[in-house]
Amino acid sequence: MPSTEDFIFKGIYNAQQSGESIWSAPSNIALVKYWGKKENQIPANPSLSFTLRNCKTETRIAFTPKVTDSRFSFDFLFEGTAKASFRPKIETYFERIAPYCPYVNDFHFAIDSLNTFPHSSGIASSASGMAALSVNIMDLEKQLNPEMSMDFFWQKASFLARLGSGSACRSLKGSLVVWGEHPEIEGSSNLYGVEFQKTTHSNFKNYQDTILLVDKGEKQVSSSVGHDLMHNHPFAQKRFEQAHQNLTSLQELLVSGDLEQFIQLIESEALTLHAMMMTSMPYFILMKPNTLEILNRIWNFRRETKIPIGFTLDAGANVHVLYPENDKANVLQFIQSELVGYCQKEQYICDEIGNGAQKIER
Repeated sequence: MPSTEDFIFKGIYNAQQSGESIWSAPSNIALVKYWGKKENQIPANPSLSFTLRNCKTETRIAFTPKVTDSRFSFDFLFEGTAKASFRPKIETYFERIAPYCPYVNDFHFAIDSLNTFPHSSGIASSASGMAALSVNIMDLEKQLNPEMSMDFFWQKASFLARLGSGSACRSLKGSLVVWGEHPEIEGSSNLYGVEFQKTTHSNFKNYQDTILLVDKGEKQVSSSVGHDLMHNHPFAQKRFEQAHQNLTSLQELLVSGDLEQFIQLIESEALTLHAMMMTSMPYFILMKPNTLEILNRIWNFRRETKIPIGFTLDAGANVHVLYPENDKANVLQFIQSELVGYCQKEQYICDEIGNGAQKIER
């Protein structure tokens, strides 16, 4: 299994060359949640996520020889506008990847990025953003080292993405991605995400995720702060054990297609995530009253119709409504008739399971 040493670029390159690339990378939604981390972006427990298709970040990077004395030279545009508030995070990212990508010290980067969904609204924009940035960096590395294998390309892209935002490592390649060491998942690693290798049941083919935008604003507590609060959390160790157990169970459910047990597990995981927030010190609540109303209505609808509709939540107020493709018409009718009134400006996003980052040729 690769170690951090294996990801250090040791090639010889021409610092006077220039080039560009454009990649999109999707967000992902964890089914078994990662909450709490150790040093160097190492997860306290393993996680498994669905890769989304439509909620993504598209990033263009042009690199040219650096002409300044600053360690890192870059310009950053978000949706066409310079965003000074984003610079510290990108600076930190370059700081973290420089030992593995020393060439970032020698080029100037013009970075232009846009999202297809609201930033900082609980749809893991940091995951798609850092994944898109990382796969562009790896595109540059492949231009410097054309002999690189694509297996290594994807592995290191996930490794770099993790250094920017932990969950970003699950947004590079695959429909279902595991991040974090787990004794029953071959090849699993704390350093990068790996594709779920078992054959999933047909119930999960084109699985749907309709994201109800309850609150599109900035979260009052960032995920980074929330992760840090797990260090002295009274229930942390039991939670980490639970995540391992749930990942074992989820593997089996993805293969068997037992939607009733699948829904029970993912909803429990979502509520446990928020329970950790509400029982940390200081405590905080990211759900809104409308979030709770939506959850209750989903439960009522499922009980009355027997349609296998479930939900999960990320670290925010928005609700991810999960269901099989063949129930799409009935579920969307339910959402439009009963749930949109609880969404901010009645907005929601229809998404489904995707495959990861894609290069855009122009």
